Amino acid sequence: MRVRNWLAAVGAVAAALLVPPLLTSGADGDAGAQLRGLRVLVPNAPGGGYDTTARTAAKAMEDAELIRNAEVFNLPGAGGTVGLGRIVNERGNGKLVMSMGLGVVGSVYTNKSPSSLQDTTPIAKLTEEPDIVVVSKDSPYQNIGQLIADWKANPGAVPVGGGSSPGGPDHLAPMLMAKAVGLAPRTVTYVQFDGGGELLAAVLGRKISFGVSGVGEYADQIKAGSLRVLAVTGPTRIPGVDAPTLSEAGIDVKFTNWRGIVAPPGISDKERAALVELFRQLHDTPQWREAVARNGWTDAYAPAEEFGAFLTAENARVAAVLKELGLA
Repeated sequence: MRVRNWLAAVGAVAAALLVPPLLTSGADGDAGAQLRGLRVLVPNAPGGGYDTTARTAAKAMEDAELIRNAEVFNLPGAGGTVGLGRIVNERGNGKLVMSMGLGVVGSVYTNKSPSSLQDTTPIAKLTEEPDIVVVSKDSPYQNIGQLIADWKANPGAVPVGGGSSPGGPDHLAPMLMAKAVGLAPRTVTYVQFDGGGELLAAVLGRKISFGVSGVGEYADQIKAGSLRVLAVTGPTRIPGVDAPTLSEAGIDVKFTNWRGIVAPPGISDKERAALVELFRQLHDTPQWREAVARNGWTDAYAPAEEFGAFLTAENARVAAVLKELGLA
């Protein structure tokens, strides 16, 4: 009897050793348990920057075996504030996060949203990227100087489109450009699209004179030659993109967008720690580093507390810019 018991005990130990843990022990193991069934809310339509970021992050997590079967879903509307309202109303849900960025900060003001990013739980800032001034390959504009000349001559006849609502990055960048070249922002015809996917169709169809968007959203079209980049809004040129910065073109504007992850309010400390750890691990994977490079993004990782302080500062900065432009 004792021999059988001893053999059973040995077998049980061996079986336990042969079954790999979901994650490492301790906090990481708790994170794995908490994050089964993680859902990522995208507050704009498929094809936009938040969507690209969310799906890229989810794929990198799965490829790196950090998590399984993360669900990415879209809830567009009102410049991202419909999704923001959803995340705020999901109080205590530790299995839901939202991909967001500068556009949501501005949309809170311009859409008079009852919810604010200050109501959410900051998890991580992920990336930064410049915007680009882009036209279709069939556009008459071969360079930024030609576009600006026509824009200044008749701003209402040269509509610009963006994948964000007023107050978002695709709106703020051309407004700052207009101000820099002597145009009153209120004279600019800005056409709002719900994300980069809708904007792309309008640019290619020449329904607008030019578009402003993140470079990562249109990398494939730029490479294929269906889009022409006239200028880059950031402080430096983008490798592989044949276009000057606005500063090089004599337009005194330096502007970059950023994206990050927030969770609902009221989640437990354990749930918050699991989410923060997941995105820390994501940041360190070769899969994510390759994706950041491929999309023309800049690594701007900042964990929860640091990201929270950044959000507070951005909220004040955007409010000041919108007020200066007469939009808040």
